[in-house]
Amino acid sequence: ARFHGNPRSGRWEFVGPRPPPAAMFADGTAPGADVESLWRSARSARCEAKSCQTAKISTAETAVQSRTSRDAGVQTDQSKDAVQAFQQEVQVDYASLLSFLQRVEDAVIKELNKNWKSRAFDGFEVNWTDQNETVLCLHTLSYPEAQDQNLQVTSVSWNATGSVVACSYGRLDGGDWSTEKSYVCTWNLDRRGLNPRRPDLVVDVPSSVMCLAFHPSQPSLVAGGLFSGELVVWDTSRTEDPVIWRTGMTDDTHTDPVYQVNWLPDAKHRNRARLLSMSTDGKILVWREARDGRLALAEGFAMVAQQIPRNAQLKKFAWGEAAVGVTSLSFSHFDPRVFVVGVEGGYSLKCSTAAETLALHRTGSSVPLRAPAELAFSPHGGPVYSVSCSPFHRQVLNLFLSCGTDGQVHLHSMLQTQALVSLQLSKKYLFCVRWSPVRPLVFAAASGEGNCNQHFCSIGDVHLFDFEKSSRKPAVSIKQAAGERPVYCLEFNIKQTRLLAAGDATGTVKVWQLSSDFTEQGPREMNHLEQLASEIMD
Repeated sequence: ARFHGNPRSGRWEFVGPRPPPAAMFADGTAPGADVESLWRSARSARCEAKSCQTAKISTAETAVQSRTSRDAGVQTDQSKDAVQAFQQEVQVDYASLLSFLQRVEDAVIKELNKNWKSRAFDGFEVNWTDQNETVLCLHTLSYPEAQDQNLQVTSVSWNATGSVVACSYGRLDGGDWSTEKSYVCTWNLDRRGLNPRRPDLVVDVPSSVMCLAFHPSQPSLVAGGLFSGELVVWDTSRTEDPVIWRTGMTDDTHTDPVYQVNWLPDAKHRNRARLLSMSTDGKILVWREARDGRLALAEGFAMVAQQIPRNAQLKKFAWGEAAVGVTSLSFSHFDPRVFVVGVEGGYSLKCSTAAETLALHRTGSSVPLRAPAELAFSPHGGPVYSVSCSPFHRQVLNLFLSCGTDGQVHLHSMLQTQALVSLQLSKKYLFCVRWSPVRPLVFAAASGEGNCNQHFCSIGDVHLFDFEKSSRKPAVSIKQAAGERPVYCLEFNIKQTRLLAAGDATGTVKVWQLSSDFTEQGPREMNHLEQLASEIMD
C-alpha cells in the first residue's frame, strides 16, 4: 500500500491491494485520507506580505528669471614669488642654441643675399596698419612758478632712453635776462602718477637758460647754455647740487648768450664726450672736461664777415672784421667734419672742423680760433633761427633745412647755393625746424602764429610736412599755444619715434603723439626726395 498525490484535487490518496476473499478476508474499499496542501496559501501569504507600494511622488515645473546681471573683470598683481618661479623654470641651453645657429648660418645668409638681390616686389607698397594723419596731445607739462614769472620755454630735449623730457625756462622777447632767475625742469613720462604741473626735478639757475641738450648715451647728464655766456652740465640723478661741470666766466667764455649746445664724440677718449657751444658773439667753441668740475676750451672757430665766402649771387655782408652772430648749427650725418650754421645776416653757411685758416678775431683766447666757413647759401629775408641736416640722404645731396624770421623754410643741397624749395609757411617768424628721425620725407616746423596765405590755411603753430603728399603745404598744422603766442622749440624723440615735444611762450611743453602716417617709412622713400631734388637741380 502507498499514498498517491492527486495534482488536480491537491489531495493525497491511499492506494493498496484489494483484501483477500471473504473466507479469510472480505473485500472492501476504505475511504481515502485527505491531506490539505498549504503550499499555495503559504506562498501567496509570503508574496502578499513582502509586496509594497511607494507613496505617490508629486512633481511641479517652475521658471526662474534673474532681475539683474553684471560682468566684472579682476586683474591680480603678479607676486614676486611667481615671477621668480617662472624665471627659474625658463632654462636655455645656450650651447645647443649656438651649435644650431652655426649650422644654419651659411644657409640663412645665402637666402638673405638672394632676397636682397631680388626685384620681385619692386614698387609693391605694404600697408600693415590703417594709416591716418591724427596727432594727439598726450601731455601738457608746465612749472607754475616759472609761468608766474611769465618765463617762456626756450628749449626742449629728450634723454638717451626717450622716457625723460627736459625743458629750459628763460625769456626771448625782452626783460632783464642777465639777472632774472630761471629753471631747468624734467619729467619722466614713464613714471606712475605723473603730475604734469609738478616736474620730477627742478634746477634753479641764476641766469636765463637759452638751450639744452641731453648726453647721447648717459641719460642723467644734460648740458645748458646760459644768457650770461656760460656753459653748465647737470647730473639729474643728483638731487643736491646737480652741477658737475661749468665753464665759469673766463676770457674763453662767450660774451653773448649761448643759443645752442651739442655733444660731440671725443676721438681720443671713447668714454668721454666734448661739448660744442655757439653764440651770437660769432664764436663756435669746443670744450673738454678739466679738473675741479671745470670745462676747458679745447678748440674753437670764429665767424668773421671778411672771411665769409663771397658768392656772386648773394647779398653782401657789411664786409670787414665784424663778428657774424651764429644762431643755430647742425652737423652732417655722413661726414662728422661738416656742419651747417645759420647766422643773423640771413645766411646758411657750410663749415668744416678741418679748416686750418686762422680767424681774423681780435679778442684774446687761450687757443687759436679758425675760420670754418666754406660756402654760403642763398639767404633768407632775415636772421636764420634754425637749421637741420637730413639724417637719411646720402652724400650725393647732403640735404638740410633752414628757417628764419621771413617765415620761410628753405630746402638746400650742399652741392649748390640756391635753395631747392622755398616754402612760405608764415607771415611771422619761424623759430625751429627739425627733420624726422624715421621718415626721410617728413619734417616739423614751429611758427609764431597761425595764418592763411595763397597756398594753404594754417590753423596752428606746429606744422608737419610730408613731401610724399605735397612739397608746398603741410600735411597737418596743430594749434599749440593760446592766441598768437609762438612756439619756440620742438624735438622729435629718436627712441619713442611717435613722440614730438614742443615748447611755447606760455611756459608750456606739449608732448604730441604722431600717427603711423608720420612714423612708418614707405618703400623706396629714400629715393623719392633725391629724385625730386635732382629734377629741380637739373
